[in-house]
Amino acid sequence: MQFLYPNVLFFMLIPIIILMFLITTNKDKFQKFFDKEALAKLSIKNKYMTKTTRNILFFITLILMTIALARPVINEKEHKIDQETVSFVIALDVSKSMLATDIYPNRLSLGKKKILDIIDYAKQNSIAVVLFAKSAFILSPITKDYNSLKILVNRLDTGLNFDNGSNIFSTLEVSKKLLKKIKDKNLILITDGANKSNYEKEIEYAKENNIRIYTLGLATNNPTPIKLQDGSFLSKKDGSIVTVKLNEDIKQLSLNTDAAYIKYSNSNDDIKQLVDDINITSKKQKQESRNFKTYTELFYYPLGLALFILLIAFSSRPKLSEIFKKNKNSVLLALVLIFSNNSLKAFEFDFETINKANEYYENKEFKEASKEFRKVAKTPESHYNLGNALYKQGEYKKALMHYRNVVTSNQDLEYKKLHNMGNSYVKLNDLQNAKRVYEKALKIKDDKDTKENLEAVLKALENKDKKQDQQNKNEQNKSQDENKDKKQKNKNSKDKQDKDKKNKDSKNSQEKSEDKNKQKSKKDKQENADKQNQLSDAEEKKWLKKLEQSKEVPVMLKKFDSKEQSGDTSTPW
Repeated sequence: MQFLYPNVLFFMLIPIIILMFLITTNKDKFQKFFDKEALAKLSIKNKYMTKTTRNILFFITLILMTIALARPVINEKEHKIDQETVSFVIALDVSKSMLATDIYPNRLSLGKKKILDIIDYAKQNSIAVVLFAKSAFILSPITKDYNSLKILVNRLDTGLNFDNGSNIFSTLEVSKKLLKKIKDKNLILITDGANKSNYEKEIEYAKENNIRIYTLGLATNNPTPIKLQDGSFLSKKDGSIVTVKLNEDIKQLSLNTDAAYIKYSNSNDDIKQLVDDINITSKKQKQESRNFKTYTELFYYPLGLALFILLIAFSSRPKLSEIFKKNKNSVLLALVLIFSNNSLKAFEFDFETINKANEYYENKEFKEASKEFRKVAKTPESHYNLGNALYKQGEYKKALMHYRNVVTSNQDLEYKKLHNMGNSYVKLNDLQNAKRVYEKALKIKDDKDTKENLEAVLKALENKDKKQDQQNKNEQNKSQDENKDKKQKNKNSKDKQDKDKKNKDSKNSQEKSEDKNKQKSKKDKQENADKQNQLSDAEEKKWLKKLEQSKEVPVMLKKFDSKEQSGDTSTPW
């Protein structure tokens, strides 16, 4: 046997023993003035229990309670807890096209921020980070050390000069390696769509290796130039400026790997939907284990005995049968505490609150119902009811949050949850997710209402795609008209420049003779200025060396050698 809190014994038992000694040795006031014979004649005898006996019982009770507080235990055993988590890889596109400024300050900087948002939100996941352009680079392997991961991402220089191109196949190979021991492999691509229109090889590889590819489209549909570090714009070989926009062909990767595609938003809703879907569709897997100890508790034995002795000390009769008759309830409570191996548990549910909430819901007082349901939101059923009450109030995002907390093996409840999630997504005009959730619900239960809702969503998606195609055509026509206007303006400006050059040539011939004399004096001045510049350049180099020494250690990137190298294309940025 051992005590988990042995300090209690030292700090409590010693003062109790000293107090007991002082009380038992101290005489009453009457004993100071009368002898024993006179005091015996004056006092009324107690035939049941003397004062000294009662005090001794009180002190025994205190000692037993102190032992109970020290928490005696036996049978110490050590156990292991396996920590389970869902793992995924975040891959950031760092090709030249990510320097486009259609998103402030540019696509790459926003992509870096999105990674930090994912790390802050996915506190229950294990995360790896990969960068990819023509080749793939590992920034961090799978880890739950979020602080170190955020430091690595924050220190990532968005101005690094990576090779041209976007090799997504290499990214898939890296993800397979990093998630080698994980059954459900998930990859979040943060990209502007790369530069390919056909991803059959990547889709085939992803399916073979069970990789689900979630895509966050990080660009707009407006053609935008690529601004380089020196302030100039990336141009083609013929001198024309390169413009890039969102390549929506990247959808193929997500739609054909049973994952999801979503365009970026200025809020965190985009990354939350992706991470939530990964957690819903993927099974948790063991990552690491922790040790903990268990004991057989003995504190209730001294505690029960202390309560029993305390009852005797307060009792006026010495016989146990009479004590039991007079203090039946108290004795029974003491016996329960002595012989019970399990402590009493508080009721887990507040049935009054649940009944109130149901009454409010039936009376269509949804605000009051949600308040009451929130008090008992601990079980899948209570989260489902709270989600329904919030849905009725029009708070669809909050309703979705509570529907996601409904994790149950009850197929009927799971179907209802998915059906209501689909309705919530429709209210939020998130038709892609509504379609996905309705399809999952129909796999559980073939319901007429769910089918009708899914058909309505599919029709709405078709109409939406048609509108987008029409808008794209209109934008292309506008851009063509603008290019024609620019060409016409350039021709007019060239004609004016030619006329100006002819006039300047005639003036220059007259001024050449005058310039010869001035050049001699200018040479002397330039020689003096060059000497001063040489001194300033030397000082500048010294300062640059000092600045380089004061910089933080750069982030180390491990390059991954891919079997499939991205070849030269017409748009290698």
